[in-house]
Amino acid sequence: MGPEKAGVRKRSSKGAQRRPPVAKPPRSAPRAAAAAKPVRPKLLASDDLSHSLGYRIRRAQLWVFKDVSRRLAAFDISAAQFSVLSVIEANPGVNQLAIAQSLSIERAGLGRLVDHLERRGLVQRSASAINRRYYVLYLTQAGAALLDRLRPAIAESEKTLAAKIGPRAFKELQRALSVFLEDV
Repeated sequence: MGPEKAGVRKRSSKGAQRRPPVAKPPRSAPRAAAAAKPVRPKLLASDDLSHSLGYRIRRAQLWVFKDVSRRLAAFDISAAQFSVLSVIEANPGVNQLAIAQSLSIERAGLGRLVDHLERRGLVQRSASAINRRYYVLYLTQAGAALLDRLRPAIAESEKTLAAKIGPRAFKELQRALSVFLEDV
């Protein structure tokens, strides 16, 4: 098979002139459709999904997660990092495996998360005196101070949710969902 058939063209050096590149419009050029105010797309769901309790719980979880994430962003911390800091504060000297199991986080993901918290000076990690295969974790003073500053943001998120669904429904929801606290 010759080079032409393989999709490769031979260059001819005799009298070949290069064409100037074609100018493309800049990406920031306004488009006619962009002039209109963006419309939020309507939620697409089937009757099966919208009537499913699991789907409704997932939608609620997404709403809560978005609200919490927005509030914690001011502190440059994620909801998962907040959870890890809270578990470490309540269980000083806890090992990473226990945290991973408690929060249903993969061990590798938790390791990266703890690395980040340690680099920020929020968590101290040291080898366990009982089992050298494990690391145990403690909050630093900076970690405890940050956690104290994060709690009001979490409380505000809870207040917003209570206002959205009503205080009575909020208490009932907390009670109903508490049966899952022990399931891992």
